[in-house]
Amino acid sequence: MALQDAILTALAHDESSGYDLSKAFDVSVANYWTASAQQLYRELDKMEEAGLVRARSVAQSKRPDKRVFRLTAAGRKALRAHTLRSPKPMAVRDELLVQVAALESGDPAAIREHVVERMEAFEAKLAVYRLVQERTLAGRTEEEFLASGEPVGQYLTLLRGISFEEENLAWGSRVLAVIDARAGETD
Repeated sequence: MALQDAILTALAHDESSGYDLSKAFDVSVANYWTASAQQLYRELDKMEEAGLVRARSVAQSKRPDKRVFRLTAAGRKALRAHTLRSPKPMAVRDELLVQVAALESGDPAAIREHVVERMEAFEAKLAVYRLVQERTLAGRTEEEFLASGEPVGQYLTLLRGISFEEENLAWGSRVLAVIDARAGETD
């Protein structure tokens, strides 16, 4: 998936400034795609040149004008074409997994600390996702939202992010238990 496809998806339901898009990526899209603000702005410029998005200036008081982007017909066509292509298989590249794989040859205490640090990040991300979930449901049950709420696609990806972070926490707990048990055997 290209960054362009993620931006097209983020703009599918509403127009957005580059700043707001960057913030949205931090929360709603971060469970499946990451991009820096600079990458987003560069890609938005390319997409505007290609006719996939159109920008308009919005005056702001006490701030410089901002550019707000929306999809064009060509952008909607490109987004549809993206959904017709089979996605590439997911590839995991995680330095922590390499460190854990090297447990016997490395420093178990340092690796343990890295797992603890990562688990804190998992917990923080899960808390954000749960807050987004609560706001999205807005008092409805999940079944009610899934039957008629919008945007259901984004909610489904949010559910994937929640289950991913929950699984990361379960895995981290297991790793810590094994490291601690093995440290107890050598003491």
